[in-house]
Amino acid sequence: MAERATEARHMHSDGLHARGASVVLGQLLDAQLTALAQVRGALAAIEAAADAGAAALGRGGKMGYCGAGSSGLMALADCLELAGTFGIPPAQTPMLFAGGAGALLHMTGGVEDDPALAAADFRASGLAAGDVVLCLSASGTTPYTLEVARLARAAGVTVAGFANVPASPLLALSDIAVCIETGPEVVNGSTRMGAATAQKVALNMLSVLVGIRLGHVHDGYMVNVVADNAKLTDRAARIVSALSGAGMDAARAALSHSGGAVKPAVLIAAGAAPEAARAALDASGGHIGPALAGLER
Repeated sequence: MAERATEARHMHSDGLHARGASVVLGQLLDAQLTALAQVRGALAAIEAAADAGAAALGRGGKMGYCGAGSSGLMALADCLELAGTFGIPPAQTPMLFAGGAGALLHMTGGVEDDPALAAADFRASGLAAGDVVLCLSASGTTPYTLEVARLARAAGVTVAGFANVPASPLLALSDIAVCIETGPEVVNGSTRMGAATAQKVALNMLSVLVGIRLGHVHDGYMVNVVADNAKLTDRAARIVSALSGAGMDAARAALSHSGGAVKPAVLIAAGAAPEAARAALDASGGHIGPALAGLER
C-alpha cells in the first residue's frame, strides 16, 4: 500500500493541521490544479476510449461504467448525465458500482474487495461482446474493478481503464489504458481529491466527445437533449431557434410537431416537413449538420 504513489506523502502534508486556513485552502487548490493538469497527457487515450464508446453506442450496444468508492462516484456522476444531456437511453449505459445503491448512502470499504459481487454485477449489466466498459480505480488495484475488467475482457467487451498510478494492474488489463498520474494527495491517500478531480474531468471530456461522435452535439448545443422540465423545454426552443434561424414561436411549434425532439424540430423550423426531417436525419446518421445542408441545396 505504501508504495503506491496515491499513498505517498505530499510535500504539503507535514504540518498541514497547524497552518492558517487561507494557507491550507490555497495549498489544497494548488494540489487540485496540479492533478488536473495531468489529464492533458492522457488526451490520446481519452479520445480512443470515447471513439470506442461512441462506436458501441452507435450500433445499439452499451458503454458501461465501473468503479468503487470515490472512483465509482465519479463514474456514476458521468453515467447519470448521459440520458438528460445527450438523450442516450440508460439501458445502454449500465453502472457497476461496488455495493450498489445502498453504498451510495453509507459507503463501506468491504464491498470493493468482493470479486463475487463484481461477477454478479457484471452478469446483471448485460455487457457483451462489442460493448465497452469504463473501469475506474485511483490506485489501479481495486479488486472489484479488476474483476469486472477481467470478466469483460473474457466476454469480448473492450475495457478502458482509468487509473492514477502508472503500471498498475488495471492499466495492464485494459485494452485502452488511461493513466492520469496525479501523485500523492495532501491528505495522504484521500483520492477523492486530486485523483477523483482528474478522473471526473477526464470523463466529462470523454462523454462530450462521445456526444459529438454520435451527432448529439452541434455548434456546442445539446441537440439530443431530453426536455423533461421547464428549464430544458425552454433550452430546447432556444436551440431550435438558434440553429434554424426561426423565431421562438416557430421553434416551439416545430417542437410540438417533433414530439419535443430537437433535431427534427430544427429541420422543421428551417422549412422541412416532419416526415422529410426524420428521413434526412436517418440519411445523415443522426447528424444535424449534413441534414441542414441538404435543406439549403
